[in-house]
Amino acid sequence: MTLRFLTAGESHGPALIATLDGLPSGLKVDLDSINADLARRQSGSGAGPRMKMEQDRAVILGGLMGGHTTGAPLAMMIENRDHAHWKGISVDPFTIPRPGHADLTGAVKFGYSDLRPALERASARETATRVAVGSVCRQLLANFGIEVGGYVTSIGSVEANLQSIPLQERISIARKSDTGCPDPSASQAMQTLIRETTLAKDTLGGIIEAVAIGLPVGLGSFTQWDKRLEARIGAAILSIQAIKGVEIGPAFENTRHPGTSVQDAIHVENSQLIRPSNRCGGIEGGISNGLPVIVRAAMKPIATTLTPQSSVNLATGEGIDTRYERSDFCPVPRAVVVVESMLAFVLADALLEKLGGDSLSEMRPRYENLKKMRLGDLTMDNTAHIWWPE
Repeated sequence: MTLRFLTAGESHGPALIATLDGLPSGLKVDLDSINADLARRQSGSGAGPRMKMEQDRAVILGGLMGGHTTGAPLAMMIENRDHAHWKGISVDPFTIPRPGHADLTGAVKFGYSDLRPALERASARETATRVAVGSVCRQLLANFGIEVGGYVTSIGSVEANLQSIPLQERISIARKSDTGCPDPSASQAMQTLIRETTLAKDTLGGIIEAVAIGLPVGLGSFTQWDKRLEARIGAAILSIQAIKGVEIGPAFENTRHPGTSVQDAIHVENSQLIRPSNRCGGIEGGISNGLPVIVRAAMKPIATTLTPQSSVNLATGEGIDTRYERSDFCPVPRAVVVVESMLAFVLADALLEKLGGDSLSEMRPRYENLKKMRLGDLTMDNTAHIWWPE
């Protein structure tokens, strides 16, 4: 891995911290863009009361001078405004684990005497740091004409019809929608379902689609399992809280059809190798093929519900219902930017791996010299070979 990041901090602690290591020098970082992405994470239908309390802003603590990266680790901090309500306060014991959360598994693993350390760190509040990191990676990719965006394709039982909407239009329309869905009729139905579910004291999940447009051919590799681009993307997306499934392109839909109807045929036009379809989601054999990379993430209904669920008081051993811990009713619209951010991070890492270089000025000419999907960029000698001599 060329690029890496670590985060630290708790949901109600003083602040969240992110350190992004491996950036080239010379990248101009737009703090307003980072804060705009952070604002996207806090807006949308189905958000809980915490979102009205926090107004996330990133503060860059290191790795930036004169507005440009230096090649040193980039350190960012996001203050938790809600910390003021917890500082110095005696907090009641939290001993009733919520099904589907990290409360019980975290306590067993780390030997906690109270469940709060698990829920504080496992909380999706941590994704604010990922959005800040992803925003910087998005800015790096933009220097090479690569755009990363996303949108909601379903919430609960409501599914969008996006077949007639081009990818870039889906992204721009979704940015203006409270549900993050580019289909207006589906978006309205989603809002209605979210309101009904909120009144019923329950939660909703859904599916998020993230896309990368303008990627070069050749990111990733088939030579080892952990170098495959879809494996790297899958691991990153699955690391997001409440994400339980990932597919590249229409992978699950493809399983319902014979092989001859789910491949992307290859044609040549003016010496350019082209594809009339993109059923593989922009990745073949672990390597980007120049088509848009399309990633679909399944987000489960989150574990914290106003309606109590059956559990056990770990301090007494008695069966008891869960107690509500403030949370969202449907986090799917707000999670779009989180999925985008993790995709942007993986692709920025793969691009740096491909190009090398310690500075943006070194990377640019190398990018221009990358091979394209053209017959002239291939070196077929059209002769027989003895691959394994005696």
